Amino acid sequence: MTTSDTSGRLDEAFERLHISGPEFRGWLSNHAPMVVESLAVHGQAGAVHRWLDLYSDRLEEFPTPVERVTDANWHEALGDPRRAADWIDHFTRAVAERPWRAVLAEWWPRLLPGLYGAATHPVIRVGHAVRALRTEETGPRLTELAHALGYWAARHHPVTGVETLPGAGTPGRSLDTVPPVETAETGFLGRLAAVRALPRWADDVTDPDTARARLVELVRAATHRYATHGHGEETMLVHAATAPNAVLRTLDALPRELWAPSLHAAWTASAAVTAMYAPDEPVDYVPPARLTAEEVVERALAHGDEHVIKLTDTALDVGDERALAAALRAVELSDPLV
Repeated sequence: MTTSDTSGRLDEAFERLHISGPEFRGWLSNHAPMVVESLAVHGQAGAVHRWLDLYSDRLEEFPTPVERVTDANWHEALGDPRRAADWIDHFTRAVAERPWRAVLAEWWPRLLPGLYGAATHPVIRVGHAVRALRTEETGPRLTELAHALGYWAARHHPVTGVETLPGAGTPGRSLDTVPPVETAETGFLGRLAAVRALPRWADDVTDPDTARARLVELVRAATHRYATHGHGEETMLVHAATAPNAVLRTLDALPRELWAPSLHAAWTASAAVTAMYAPDEPVDYVPPARLTAEEVVERALAHGDEHVIKLTDTALDVGDERALAAALRAVELSDPLV
């Protein structure tokens, strides 16, 4: 269930949002660009501005520039959140001067090792921006890609030193073998630093088409798993599904030689989030009703929480009843946007 927004509301929303920064309250991610794109894709463009009005207290002013990012100094600016405005300016210039696919192909392998920064929100934002551009190339959508890539560069955060454990044949069974972290830390980066070991899965895949197929499997498994494990942390566990789905959405805009590395990074991100927030035990979950995809979207919109809407968006990509059940589980577990 996807539609093309011909009303112009998505571009209006992007223009409205691009005077705001990528974060608020010091480190929380601005989810609005991702949500409005999701709503527009699923036939809810008419609700975009109403939802933004509810979310507007989380929009903060665009950050202050520090120093221009150049070909000579970008390495030192990578991963510096103080440089968010500089990075966004860099990519705004880049997509104005060159085709956006060329910019993406150049920077994707540079940014991919830092997929985990800002709780994977930057790569998720990139995935939404790419989907919007693949539907229609407009100025606001190009600017949105620049903001998304700039946010990723500013929050770039690699993960190293993680031991590899035996995995299983499927992504679902491999996620079941992920050892939970043991830490008193509550923040994302503190918990991420406590991830010591993750099971291998699909690490021998090198063929691009096989990588795509495995990524589809991973997104499906992680989405299904939310229905039975989302109570471990109803917000953060959403990203075990939405982060790899953002990578999947971007594949067709990338050179094929980048597909297998993208799969491997997506698996590590999904497994790491699983390790950080897994509940002690799963629960059986039966949704309260069998609803159509359109009805699930309407429930997510009525609830309003940004993570609920984004998981619903991914669930609709997966497209089966278990995925829709996961979206309804997120509605039940999460606090509504008021």
